Amino acid sequence: MSKIVSLALVLAGVALGGTTTLACGGDKPPPKAPETAATPPAAPVSATRLPDKAPDSPTVSAVRISDEIVKACGISAPDAYFAFDSDHVREDDARVLDQVATCFSTGPLKGRALKLVGHADPRGGSDYNVALGQKRADSVAQYILAKGMDKSKTESTSRGAMDATGTDGPTWARDRRVDVMLGQ
Repeated sequence: MSKIVSLALVLAGVALGGTTTLACGGDKPPPKAPETAATPPAAPVSATRLPDKAPDSPTVSAVRISDEIVKACGISAPDAYFAFDSDHVREDDARVLDQVATCFSTGPLKGRALKLVGHADPRGGSDYNVALGQKRADSVAQYILAKGMDKSKTESTSRGAMDATGTDGPTWARDRRVDVMLGQ
């Protein structure tokens, strides 16, 4: 009887288009694919730009600088990145933030306010994503403040995953960012 049941299971698996392996002894079943979280509806985005394409690595995050700041400060390559699940600005990518700090402390935008908004991809819990977005925004703020930006002119906040639009690794990387905008 068990041979008939086994054969029926094999035939059912083949009929459904899958491959079937009979487990014997202590064989483990293949690992399940990770489940993905549903992406929340996107809120309207202010006049900021995303990088032309998602970073090649799904483990980086963007610092997205508004077009208004890019033009006023003459920033030629306005994208910087930091590691996945991290709020640490990487040394290699600090150059663009140095340009922003200079522009706001001694350049054309001296005396203007700066607003930093942290974001996260949708895979963590809501509270975690808001906290991570805030840490990212605060990390960028601390970096810029250390370069001479006026603290009273710097605001950081988080939207967590509220504006996330990604559906896979490369597009989730675009969700993990800090938006750098002119403040009020």
